[in-house]
Amino acid sequence: MFSVRVESGFSAAHSLRGYKGKCEELHGHNWKVELIAQGRELDKTGMLIDFHELKSALNRILEKLDHKHLNAIPYFKKANPTSENLAKYIFDKLKLALRVRRQCVLLNVTVWESSNSAATYYEE
Repeated sequence: MFSVRVESGFSAAHSLRGYKGKCEELHGHNWKVELIAQGRELDKTGMLIDFHELKSALNRILEKLDHKHLNAIPYFKKANPTSENLAKYIFDKLKLALRVRRQCVLLNVTVWESSNSAATYYEE
């Protein structure tokens, strides 16, 4: 089994609904996003997937979040814009973007809202 990992990031603001504390107020983060893809077979060049292709797919999703108020994005009008829900949102979008790569599956997405706090989403 092989796995590859890429990282990228974006800046955005959010406020947590139903949370009692500082994070219920509008505030922002410089989010770091890490994804891991895995598979059993390499392509003819000896790669699971080109890092550039994987990072480009991730960045197309993050561009829609960058410098936004996350609560105003339709998905986050229902789902609270927590790190956990951000990880799932990004995972679901990436899974669709990578579905044409049969030898490669998305294992997980981790969203870091600070250097010591992160949430990971993966499917069972």
